[in-house]
Amino acid sequence: MTSSRWFVLVGVLLVAVTLGVAFGAVPIGVAELLDALRGHGDPRTVSIVQDVRLPRVLLALCAGAALAVSGATLQGVLRNPLAEPYLLGVSGGAAVGAVLAVSAGVGGAVGVSGAAFVGASGATLLVLAVARLAGGRFDPRLLVMAGVVVGAFANAAIMIVLSGASPTAVRGALWWMMGSLADADLPGVVTLAAIVALGGSVLLARARDIDALGLGEDAAAGLGVSVERAAPVLFLAAALLAASTVAAAGLIGFVGLVVPAIARSLGARRARPTMVAAALIGGALLIVADLVARTIRAPIELPVGAVTAIVGVPFFLVRMGRLR
Repeated sequence: MTSSRWFVLVGVLLVAVTLGVAFGAVPIGVAELLDALRGHGDPRTVSIVQDVRLPRVLLALCAGAALAVSGATLQGVLRNPLAEPYLLGVSGGAAVGAVLAVSAGVGGAVGVSGAAFVGASGATLLVLAVARLAGGRFDPRLLVMAGVVVGAFANAAIMIVLSGASPTAVRGALWWMMGSLADADLPGVVTLAAIVALGGSVLLARARDIDALGLGEDAAAGLGVSVERAAPVLFLAAALLAASTVAAAGLIGFVGLVVPAIARSLGARRARPTMVAAALIGGALLIVADLVARTIRAPIELPVGAVTAIVGVPFFLVRMGRLR
């Protein structure tokens, strides 16, 4: 990618952050926004900016970057342009873990995130096992079908867990499963940012392994990469990113599918620049999607997962047609 495109991506992200903080049920001007960020001006405006919108925008930034990097990793390792946490059942497995943790009374972001990580890791291994039993571990079509099966199983498990819950708990869980950033707060954002930094650092450090695995198992072995050692680390790091977003914001699909393709269309070819570009684009995309979700039918708020699905489903169908 050229330097000018990097500057454009950073500029787009900054614009998205500004729009996300400035617009909502109560529009805020630029001067008022700057004063509120410094803690000056109308107390009501300061509270809206610092306590409501800023944590929400930062959560969208971290979640979008995490999903995009996770999707870019899975697509690179599996040589599958349709691979992403939602379609491969990783997000569904994370949701099962999180719902089980909440139902068991496990509190706190760390406990829920840990349970979501266990669920995501289990779903990843299950998808790979199902695809391998069907005859091709890295076949894109088999992986997508296996992901659909695992995702359906995860949804069934969630429904069973929620069958004995109160109506209020069920409504809250269903809203969470559709993806929502409404409960964003700074401690949760800090926790998610730390997890994303950890998982993203591992993936960036292993970018050479992703490039090698993208050439195939034999080629990777010829380049000195141990498939048996590298692949599990990369899968688990990608699962960690997906699990952390599910625990913080619920199920948000198709970001990991759409964004890496956009990054590659801008000229990113190798794994490291693709992941960095995907992080910038994913953060901006989810901020804008959340802005649309909370303003298009204000004061009614739409699930942000529904907005990303509206964009992602047509994109997925186009990609399927190109693969054929």
